[in-house]
Formats: sequence, C-alpha cells, structure tokens
Amino acid sequence: MARHTQPGLAMRLPLFLMIWGIASLSMWLPAIHAEIRKNHQVSQTFFFAGLLGLVGVTMIALALGRRRSRHGSLGQLLVLLATFALLPVFLALPFYEALQTTTFLNAYFDMVSAITTTGANLFDDPSRLDGALHLWRAQVGWMGGLVMWIAASAILAPLSLGGFEVTARGQPGRAVASSNALDGADPRRRLVRITVTLTPVYAGLTGVVWVMLLIAGESSLTALCHAMSVMATSGISPVGGMAGAHGGIWGEAILFLFMFFALSRLTFSSDTATVRRANLATDPEFRTGLLVILGIPALLFLRHWLAALDVSSQSDPLLAVEALWGAVFTVMSFLTTTGFESVYWDEAGQWSGLTTPGLILLGLSVIGGGVATTAGGVKLLRVYALYLNGLREMERLVHPSSVSSEGRYNRRIQKNGAFIAWVFFMMFALSLTLICIVLSALGLSFDQAIVLSIAALSTTGPLIDVAADTPIRLAELGGWAKGVLCATMVLGRLETLAIIALITPDLWRN
Repeated sequence: MARHTQPGLAMRLPLFLMIWGIASLSMWLPAIHAEIRKNHQVSQTFFFAGLLGLVGVTMIALALGRRRSRHGSLGQLLVLLATFALLPVFLALPFYEALQTTTFLNAYFDMVSAITTTGANLFDDPSRLDGALHLWRAQVGWMGGLVMWIAASAILAPLSLGGFEVTARGQPGRAVASSNALDGADPRRRLVRITVTLTPVYAGLTGVVWVMLLIAGESSLTALCHAMSVMATSGISPVGGMAGAHGGIWGEAILFLFMFFALSRLTFSSDTATVRRANLATDPEFRTGLLVILGIPALLFLRHWLAALDVSSQSDPLLAVEALWGAVFTVMSFLTTTGFESVYWDEAGQWSGLTTPGLILLGLSVIGGGVATTAGGVKLLRVYALYLNGLREMERLVHPSSVSSEGRYNRRIQKNGAFIAWVFFMMFALSLTLICIVLSALGLSFDQAIVLSIAALSTTGPLIDVAADTPIRLAELGGWAKGVLCATMVLGRLETLAIIALITPDLWRN
C-alpha cells in the first residue's frame, strides 16, 4: 500500500515567508561578528532585527495556516519580484539603525543594490562603515546570487525566461511541461529539490575562495567579503576593491579563476542543459566568453604597445606583463558584471601614455555573462544567437537559394531563437533609453545618465566609479533619482520579459 506522508515545513510555508525567515536568521551572523569585536550597539541592532523578523514570520505563518499558493511558477516569479523590491525594506532596518548617519532611503538603496548583485557604492569611504555592516552588505549580495542560482532552474527555466527563451520550445512566460512528473505537478517540490542540491555547491565554492584568499595573505573579513562578492558577481568590497586588498596578484588570480562560474551554468551544473553530453568545450557561452576575455585585452595591449613605441624606444617587459594581466582581469570582471578593477589596470596607461576608455567597460557590462548564472547584462547566449543570425544572413547574400538545416551551427538555439534574442535586445535598448531620459529630466547630465542607466540595468554598480571621467557620487543624487535607480536594478535583475509576464492577465488566466 502507498504511504501518505505529511508535507514538510518547506512545502507548507509560503515561499516569501521562507525567504524572509532565512534573511532574519542571517542577521545573527553580523551580530556575532560585531559582538566579538566588542561593538555591542551594532550587535544588538542586528540581533533584535533578526528576532523581530522571526517573530513576524511565525505570526503570519500561523495566521495563514495550511493555505498554499495556487499560482504555480508565475506565483513564484511574483515572489522573486517581491524579494528584490520589498524584502530590502526589512534588510535595511538594521543597517539604518546601526549606521545612524544616513537616511533610510540610502539604506534601502544600498540593500536593493546588494540583493540584486549590483554592488553600487553609496558610501565612498569604507572606514565609515563598521566591519559588521561590510559583512552584511556582502552577505546580502551573496544571498541574492544564491536566489538567482536557484530561481534560474526552478522558476525561470520552466517559464522560458531569463535567457531560456532562446533555447526552449515554449513561449516566454508560459510554463513548459517538466520531464519529472512530481516536479510538473508541484512547482514547489521542484524548488525545494533544486535548493537542496545547489546551496551546498554555492556555499562550498564560497568557502574554497575564502580559504584560498586567506592563504594568499588577505585579512579574514576582506577575504570573506570578496569570496561572497565574486560568487554573486556583486563587486562589494570592504576595502574599496583590489586597490585596498593585500592578496596582490595571487589574490586577483584566485578571483579570476572563480569568475568563470559566471560565464556558463555548465561550469557548476547541467540541470538546465537542453542537449545530451553538454560540456564546456562545445558550450557557445563559454567559448564566446573566452573569445572576449582573450581578444579585447590583446587589442588593448597592441594599442598600448604601438603607442609605447612612439613614446620611447625602451620599454619595461615587466610593466608590459602587468598591463596585460590588468586588462585580462578587468575585462573578465566587467564581462561577468562583477566590477572588480585590477590594480594593474592603470599600468597600461602609464606604460604607453594612453588612457583606456571607460566605454569598453560599459560595452562589456551590457554583454554580460552566462544564462542562469549570477551575472547580469544581455547574456552571452543571446549575443551568440544574434551572431549566428548575422552569419546566416551573410551566407544568404552569397548563396540566396541556400537552405540552412536546423541546428547546423548549434543545437541549443531554437528555430526562432535569434528573433526572440533580438526582441529582448530591443527591449533592453528601449528600457535603457527611457531610463536615461528620466534621469536627464531629473537634472543629471547625459554622461551621468548613460553610466548610471547601464550600471543599474546590467547590475554592474562599480561602473559608476570607473566608467565616467569623474566618479559619480550616489549620495548626492536626489530621492527621485535613487528611486528610479532602485526600480532599474530590480528590472535588470529580473529582466523585462519577466516583468511583462507578471503584468499580462492572459498568462495568469492560463
């Protein structure tokens, strides 16, 4: 006879309450850190904020009883939106109370920036924040990255969103039938299974980076924050980035190695693979990312080398190698939307007398990393689909009557994949244009509006400091401008197609 077991707590508790409860528990980590450092005021702030959150979650859970959501994957997508837009209100409470020298709007902005893995630096002076606050910012960014790791496979893939619309046969926003009968019947079961599978991998990789950075000579807090930031591609640092780190070139090499996890999901999981025997050697995203990482630094190096010949007939080979490494690391960092700038990035300018334009970093961030990773941007798979479409159009110019067999170039791209990728790119460009117009109407210059819009929409906050000729001080922006940027960061994290799916009544009826 079949056994009938009671569903576990994870199956009964509403999803948003689960996330809220986990966020409340996580506040005790910075509380413990502050208590160890004898900062009792900050410790008590985080402890009681976490306790308040747990009490609220418990009371609401008891009030709801055994009520369960009937909206399936679209309901989970709505919870994802609430996690990025509403949960930061609660996350900002201990940050605001512990700092006491900023407004609640600034605290909310900082938490939205962290949980969307944007990492925009609102506080220019790192010494202004206590170590527990730095840890909390990196920790929120790390949790936001974990949410995207899980949501990509459990929520976005079944709905053909987040880049999966290029490879899936289903229409964007409409649930695709799962091969697993249990998962297809209950999306929450799929979510729990994927969470249990991916969380140890994510935490384990973060721990490995932390230990390796400690061995390289980094301090404990900085190593932990940088480990969390590189896995989440948030670029949050308690020391102002690589310039304030003590790991040197070895520390940068460790971070560079683990940035590869943001180029393709196949680097850590094959749960979203659409073809058998999928591997990195044949993965279009990974290969395209490698081409960008090797090609752009080579062009920059050649440009600076030719300029150096005109400046002086004598050149330092070591300085040239440092300049090349700085270009490779920085290109990799901004392509994955992490935003760490190598300490050797400026060496190329000192070596040849030329400065590297920030426009290159803006373009890299717009391209972004891999589908179903923590990276933002347009995504490499969409860029590759557009490249294949351009290649096919050039082929037709030579052979107008030629017929292209489906899957000739890559079996992952569906028949209308290039068209859907182009639609998304146009929506991305239109969103970028609209945000620039709104920010310009709020009093910002055109250059500032462009940099802020790309940084927020691609979730690459450090662009604000390095892409503009003069760094933009976010703290000096008005309240409306900060509100627009918060909405833009949420839009960039969820993507436009997901927002359209949430506001389309026909999809909810179906």
